[in-house]
Amino acid sequence: MKTDSGKFRLIAKTFHGLEEVLAQELENLGAEEIRILKRAVSFVGDKALMYKTNLHLRTATRVIKPIYKFTAADTDELYKGIQEIDWSEYLSLKDTISIDSTISSEDFKHSKFVTYRVKDAIVDQFYEKTGDRPSVRVVNPTLRVNVHIDKNTCTVSLDSSGESLHKRGYRVAETAAPLNEVMAAGMILMSEWDKKSNFIDPMCGSGTLLIEAALIAYNIPAGLYRKEFGFQKWADFDQDLWDDIYNEETEIDFDGKIIGCDISDKAMEIAEENIRNAGLRRKIKLTVMPFQQFIPPAEKGILITNPPYGERLKVKDLEGLYSMIGERLKHQFSGYDAWILSYGKECFDSIGLRPSRKVTLFNGSLECKFQKYTMFSGSKKDNYKSRKESER
Repeated sequence: MKTDSGKFRLIAKTFHGLEEVLAQELENLGAEEIRILKRAVSFVGDKALMYKTNLHLRTATRVIKPIYKFTAADTDELYKGIQEIDWSEYLSLKDTISIDSTISSEDFKHSKFVTYRVKDAIVDQFYEKTGDRPSVRVVNPTLRVNVHIDKNTCTVSLDSSGESLHKRGYRVAETAAPLNEVMAAGMILMSEWDKKSNFIDPMCGSGTLLIEAALIAYNIPAGLYRKEFGFQKWADFDQDLWDDIYNEETEIDFDGKIIGCDISDKAMEIAEENIRNAGLRRKIKLTVMPFQQFIPPAEKGILITNPPYGERLKVKDLEGLYSMIGERLKHQFSGYDAWILSYGKECFDSIGLRPSRKVTLFNGSLECKFQKYTMFSGSKKDNYKSRKESER
């Protein structure tokens, strides 16, 4: 699905609530004709941009390339439509494929059956021409094919990313229910952190927010640690172009501090291991310490954290935890912006502070709130005046 200029449309997928942040990332990379969709952003670019988006995007889970669109009312018409594509342009008999189907249609209710029919259409085309078939492989295939059916419109795309882009490649260990890397990066970019001042996560767990903050602050590509991307197995892969993009020097200086602490020794060990694997040991400071004892640097900055939601704490403990968070913000973080991701109104009520901004995000299947607290310095009168101005 190319344009007259040789460029083509691509779609970057993301999580609910991160679409506008992703669109801004794409604009910064030089994408054209950007359109915000539901949990995705479409854009136009060339092969170089496709490579760049996979390497640099922090809030995308996948970048797919639509190659064909048709209408179908049943699986027989779906089969015929898939066979209208010349699959020899993308596959050889020695290659392997996997099919991913997303369905939003009354006529196609079972994504697994759609997947089987698409697979049959592709391998049957090869068998009719050569008497042999390419193999299907779910793990690490040569080509990942994405089929999206909306009512009767079928869009066939190639997945240029391979594994989800949240799998950065630096995580070697994790705590229970770790924050997704794409979500963490989205939270940081949404906060409009200036990337000059201090960044603090006082309940850092396995260190995901700290690592993503460091990658952003030093302008290190999000995909730098990955072993491979899907497009590297494509028939038209340009190794020289990819080498130029991958080896481009992008790192910048950062004079602020990135600081994390956690009450758990085990969490600190895991965070240290992930940070070391990302090559960021000298860029992030870690301390085993409860939030109640943490004193932030005199220089102002931003605090972003993802406290426990209650799965492993009693309700009484949970209320006490969030009450403590509110007290620490009020008494120790004057001049800071603080952002909290959590689940459940009672958690935020226990903080006891009025948020200046609320955003709905999904942490896995949980509908959470990401709330900003602007901790003004100065007298109560000055705080009231500043708060009113910030709410305008």
